[in-house]
Amino acid sequence: MKLDVRKTFLLGLGFFAVSLVWPLYNVYVPIFLRDFFDSQFQINAVMTLDNVLAVSLIPFIASLSDRTHTRFGRRMPYLMVGIPLAAASFVFLPNYNGFLMFMIIITVLNFSMAIFRAPTVALMPDITPAPLRSQANGIINFMGGLASVFVLIGGSRLYKLNPNYPFIFTSIMMIFALAMLIKFIKEPVIGEVAAEKRISIRKSVQSILQDQDRSTLYILLAIFFWFVGYQGVEATFSNYCVQFLGLEVSDASLILGFFALSFLAFAIPAGFIGTKIGKKKAILIGLAGDTLVFIVLALIGTVLPFNQLFMMLMMFIGGFFWAMININSYPMVVERTSEEKIGTYTGLYYFASSLAAITGPLLLGLLVDMTSFVATFIFTAFAYFIAFNLIFKTKPVKA
Repeated sequence: MKLDVRKTFLLGLGFFAVSLVWPLYNVYVPIFLRDFFDSQFQINAVMTLDNVLAVSLIPFIASLSDRTHTRFGRRMPYLMVGIPLAAASFVFLPNYNGFLMFMIIITVLNFSMAIFRAPTVALMPDITPAPLRSQANGIINFMGGLASVFVLIGGSRLYKLNPNYPFIFTSIMMIFALAMLIKFIKEPVIGEVAAEKRISIRKSVQSILQDQDRSTLYILLAIFFWFVGYQGVEATFSNYCVQFLGLEVSDASLILGFFALSFLAFAIPAGFIGTKIGKKKAILIGLAGDTLVFIVLALIGTVLPFNQLFMMLMMFIGGFFWAMININSYPMVVERTSEEKIGTYTGLYYFASSLAAITGPLLLGLLVDMTSFVATFIFTAFAYFIAFNLIFKTKPVKA
């Protein structure tokens, strides 16, 4: 059994489109929000809007895509609607002239992203055999990492030329990615599942909770905790750099870009490592490594003097361990279900991560307001430590 590398790279264009938006959004929107708020908690509360919509819509849309049957396939119609809407609204993002207009723009953007995010991800297991999904997920996330590097490092330079340029460039690339997907990716024909065989999200959750083997529940909880840490830092990082370290916002984007660059470099190797040693071991290595990295980062500016090169190095190391976690987690979830429920389990994966992306920024924002930005990476290290213990408890999939 051999992976169709060309087809998987083309499929990765969908994730490329998703990953173009969020790095820019998470770096620049908190800075834009400083025009309206002084409180980091209030800024992070607004930053959770995308995840409120994700929790509300993505599990429903993911499950709905399992039951969608059109001449374009099950998943593609959602990309064809969501990507153009997201691209159009993203162009307007830096051109707000008041708080109401700003909120309208980000609401439309986040709603559009929620339409196509889970169907895009569910395309991979639709066309990839189960034993090859870690490798395929590595390639797809490589494409996502490539997008992040483009917009964080390249966007940093474009932003200095004109604040509109990174957003215009991103929107053009999203439309290009959609055109390539429509042209080259043909979904497999899967017959409609009889009504009596369809399993709702609610029933899927019930079966997970009632299963004596708690492994699937532990995985979803672990995903929740590591994304609590990850999303909390991501929403806070630009203000952490500007307010605590005294850097320019373009420097914050550049430093974060090294995390994305490392993820890009190690996304494909992480998939092969997960296939070789097992997804569980790979994730545990990643969680242990990133916990240590975040502890070191927590010392910068207090115990350790700030050094931008050292911080970039730590971010690069952290990106490697993040690849080990992120590349192998989604395949670890969907290998525990049947083909007709892949969309539903993709929705559960996104429910856990999106709920975390609401909780993490709010908790960390409140903690920063109560203490200081020193708490940023301590918070994240603790969240990853909890996730490590949950993954450690999981058992292998029953044959």
